[in-house]
Amino acid sequence: MKEKQTIRVKKIAAELGFDFCGIAKAVKLDEDAKRLESWLHNEMHGNMHYMERYFDMRIDPRQLVPEAKSVVTLLLNYFPTEKQHEGTPKISKYAYGKDYHEVIREKLNKLIDSIRINVGEFHGRGFVDSAPVLERTWAQRSGLGWVAKNGNLINKQMGSFFFIATLITDLDLVPDEPFAQDYCGTCSRCIDACPTDAILPGKVVDGSKCISYFTIELKDMLIPGEMKGKFENWMFGCDICQDVCPWNRFSKPTNEIEFTPLPEILDLSTREWEMMTEEKFKKIFDHSPLSRSKLRGIQRNLKFISQP
Repeated sequence: MKEKQTIRVKKIAAELGFDFCGIAKAVKLDEDAKRLESWLHNEMHGNMHYMERYFDMRIDPRQLVPEAKSVVTLLLNYFPTEKQHEGTPKISKYAYGKDYHEVIREKLNKLIDSIRINVGEFHGRGFVDSAPVLERTWAQRSGLGWVAKNGNLINKQMGSFFFIATLITDLDLVPDEPFAQDYCGTCSRCIDACPTDAILPGKVVDGSKCISYFTIELKDMLIPGEMKGKFENWMFGCDICQDVCPWNRFSKPTNEIEFTPLPEILDLSTREWEMMTEEKFKKIFDHSPLSRSKLRGIQRNLKFISQP
């Protein structure tokens, strides 16, 4: 019974377009609790004060779903089919197409409905950046890859350009073997390439130094002057540590049509971004991750990276 339910859940996930699906037993994450506590204590979350909240929920899925028995982790490839044109302000690849929250939330809802129809009634909640869930730990525990030195999950077959979604459920499913190997070895390309020294030894990322933090999370505030000249033309997010990772030579273009790059993201020059109106921004980017920073945030970032 348990084996059949597990096979069905994975089959449904594949039919919905998820690239990988792994399962772990729902348990308290004691080791992660220590790491998270230390990371917060050292204020590596910067102004991301939401990271301080719901600590108990982050380390124990049963706090989110009572009687939870399984954590299902799903990976969805977002590696783009096209590149930005040379010289355009750089945007992180995850933001080329439609907002992944909308895309994955719809898939999760369909997954939950289909499991109820094909497996049986259950209690469960699906998450994609919408709750205090340690997605990468669960992905590793589900056998989908390892956590690299830059803090990203790396899948041995396809690299790290994936979104991670999580379904916590009271279904008693067969867990996969955790991914036990770390194939980063002595490679330090991500550490060496980070222009703001945000990647530290011991698989620690100082979020308060990350370019993505400054260009996305640091809303309505000035970017610190000491960061001047270090952004390498990144206007929204940053992919440097992923672009230099040898494992991403295995990245393949996504099959998800919703992640098709917006032409404006590939083409717009600095001048065109600077001259853009609120009306035009909302019309083009209403369902884009860029809407998170709003036009004023984008133009603040542009001003920071373009002026000496």
